[in-house]
Amino acid sequence: MSATSDVAFNSHPHAWRDYLELTKPRITFFCLLMTLGGAAMAPEKIDTVKMLLTLLGTALSVGSANALNMVWERESDKLMKRTASRPLSSGRMTPMSALIFAIGLGAASVLILGFYVNWTTSLLSLFALLSYVLCYTPLKRITPHALLVGAVPGAIPPLLGWTAITGEITMPGIILFAILLVWQIPHFIAISVNHADDYKKAGIKTWPGERGLRPATIQALVYSLLLIPVSLLLIWTGVASFLYGTIALALGIWMVVLSGRGLHPEIHGGWAKRLFIASLVYLPALTAGIAIDRILIR
Repeated sequence: MSATSDVAFNSHPHAWRDYLELTKPRITFFCLLMTLGGAAMAPEKIDTVKMLLTLLGTALSVGSANALNMVWERESDKLMKRTASRPLSSGRMTPMSALIFAIGLGAASVLILGFYVNWTTSLLSLFALLSYVLCYTPLKRITPHALLVGAVPGAIPPLLGWTAITGEITMPGIILFAILLVWQIPHFIAISVNHADDYKKAGIKTWPGERGLRPATIQALVYSLLLIPVSLLLIWTGVASFLYGTIALALGIWMVVLSGRGLHPEIHGGWAKRLFIASLVYLPALTAGIAIDRILIR
């Protein structure tokens, strides 16, 4: 397809929806939520303009990574029911259009975060983008351990919020990073159980698919248990109080209970779907706990 027809192909009245879909808005929203949580934990006063620029830069970076991921996986997306209607896999958009869009978002993110926030935040964001696209994306078809690799860039958003305000990587920021790193394991195991057939068709290696349901469930339970002490470490650093700790403990126990039910799927049918929904509630609720703790206690 020529460059001329490529432009025309993507100039229909609703093309903006396809470009927006490339960024995976729901994933971007959760990343922004955790970025806000990281900023809320910082002891320094939050500068509103800097915070807005941080959120903009983060959104552009996450959107770029997601768009590049769709470019890379456009052929395998055609094989999965839940991704077949995406702009590239459905043929509504050409790879070149998506690639140019994705690179533009990434470049804008680096510049905005670097010049208007700080270069620590900018470089962290760039690392997350590149490691997600160049490491995690190709590894998904090689090993189920790609989940651990992908959890690293996926855990960086709260650290971006922390460094945007403090300008440096310190222990509270690292703990925020660790919370999201650990949270992703039961979250994505639940997804891989719910969409096991789709992932198998696309050739994506998952723990349930490669190891079986029970070992994957045990893995989800172990990481859910680990989530409790890791989240409570913020109290040890002095940036959170008992109020946050109570919320974090309650949410952690909830995740453990739901993960544990997967050990008896014949009794607790549909546990993976409930665990997935709980994991989506966990992040906003934990972020709310951080904000409430800051407002009422500090």
